[in-house]
Amino acid sequence: MHVGCAILAAGASRRLGQPKQLVEVEGEPLVRRAARLARSAGCADVAVVIGCQGASVAAAMSGVRCELLDNFDWSEGIAASIRVAARWAEQRDFAALMLLVCDQLNLSAAHLSQLWSEWQAAPESAVASVYAHVLGVPAIFPRADYPALSQLRGDQGAARLLRARPTTQVAWPAGEAELDTPDDLAKLRS
Repeated sequence: MHVGCAILAAGASRRLGQPKQLVEVEGEPLVRRAARLARSAGCADVAVVIGCQGASVAAAMSGVRCELLDNFDWSEGIAASIRVAARWAEQRDFAALMLLVCDQLNLSAAHLSQLWSEWQAAPESAVASVYAHVLGVPAIFPRADYPALSQLRGDQGAARLLRARPTTQVAWPAGEAELDTPDDLAKLRS
């Protein structure tokens, strides 16, 4: 069963004050790192949803085998990027869609592989990461969820959808380490 992976990288990073997608960790922009980890976990079809700073994010992905998906409504919030990803998954007829963000500093191919394994065991269910009492991304949504993902609005992700349906939960305590503020960036660089 074919699963597409979409990296949500269209936001303006207002709290950070610079595009977090382009922050480098060990010489690699976070968005490029997320795509590499998705590929390492076995995702053959990877897309990056771009919007604010789209040209710079696209340039950072140069040479990486992935599709770039334009989110012209990026200023609405993350729901607009999820809608773009869901349309892509539906058009490509993927059995499921994995959603990632690039600012989770402890993202690993091992965690993505674990999500994939759990989804294969119960493909009618969603599979989501759990950290800091949050059910969220990275997460895998089966094809049956595409219409609901396409209805999301505003700056709310798909957590409500995950809570409202059968969802396999994969503990990932390291998932709470995110890059959102200048303090987070200072800690990362120290």
